[in-house]
Amino acid sequence: MSVISTEPVTTKRQQSEFVEFPWKLYQDDPLWIPPLRQNLKELVNFAPHPFYNQNEIQCFLARRDGEVVGRIAAILNVGHNERYKEKRGFWGFLESVDDTEVSGALFDAVKAWFAEKGISKMRGPANPSLNHEVGTLVEGFDTSPAFMMTYNPPYYERLIEDYGYTKTQDMYAFWGHIDMLEGLDPKLQFIVDEAKSRFNLKLRRMDRKRFKEDVYTFLDIYNRSLVGTWGFVPIDKSEVDKMAADLKHLLVPELTSVCEVDGQVIGSMFGMLDYNPRIKKINGKLFPFGFMRLLWNKQAIKNMRLISTNVVPEYQRWGIGLVILERLVPDIKKWGVKEVEFSWVLESNHLSRASLERGGAKKSKTYRMYDYAPAEKTSE
Repeated sequence: MSVISTEPVTTKRQQSEFVEFPWKLYQDDPLWIPPLRQNLKELVNFAPHPFYNQNEIQCFLARRDGEVVGRIAAILNVGHNERYKEKRGFWGFLESVDDTEVSGALFDAVKAWFAEKGISKMRGPANPSLNHEVGTLVEGFDTSPAFMMTYNPPYYERLIEDYGYTKTQDMYAFWGHIDMLEGLDPKLQFIVDEAKSRFNLKLRRMDRKRFKEDVYTFLDIYNRSLVGTWGFVPIDKSEVDKMAADLKHLLVPELTSVCEVDGQVIGSMFGMLDYNPRIKKINGKLFPFGFMRLLWNKQAIKNMRLISTNVVPEYQRWGIGLVILERLVPDIKKWGVKEVEFSWVLESNHLSRASLERGGAKKSKTYRMYDYAPAEKTSE
């Protein structure tokens, strides 16, 4: 009988095995999109990333007869625990063969690592936080994921739940056709018209001449608008700098929308072209020429993901998000986009969900976050 063993990732060889394992696991899955190798190395701290200026991570490998059959990372999110005044560990970057012995050994390794820090409650998956890729895909296995969204085999839900994890929150992806955006529900159109008449709104796209400043503005609005959102931890300045640098090459001004009132930005929205088909063609390798192939002729990409619609709290109940979207529709059409994914939307975000559903968008995928808490000891 073969024995499953786990080991912490400490050497360059183990780091390489951790990064490369998904290519073996998904070699026969046509829907899988490889990660960008350099980005993955940064997100698990094999290369510098500002998230780890204050947070910690420990990666683990699982082996059977010397062969890698699984991986996982234990993540200590200091910002989360300080903000929510709790002691909770996170895990992410899970990949495993369909074997509860393997997944159980991986979760055991995470549990033991946190136990040494006095932590017993755990949540995941977060890769490495809610400001990055999160969730286990549990519904919607018929299409490949959109850019910066997770993907996994259907059996992951069983592996996670068999260990004792229970659902804590779902996140949805909604699919919409451009024609849906043109014909707003009359009630939604009324909300748009009311917001326009009530406030002195100025709407614009991102300005190429002050591109960097506008990216920082997007991230600032993101931080300010999500204060009351489940699980949210603001992005600190060092991460904002990193994200701004990364987004600079990927964002297209024509697919952005900014809303100002009296010269102050109160809301923003940006769409991200779906680079995933190109990432698949370059097999996740940016160098030496993958970077050029990824970004060349962006106009040819006709699918997009509307990643974030953010409005500062004092304006959130006035339909400003719909106004921002309405401004974006002509530019989306001009670009030639036919289909849009809105993702992700928390199940607890009833306002956004209702607006999308009323506008005709269809829920296409469900991603799940899980919690684990040790059983309470009962006195006899």
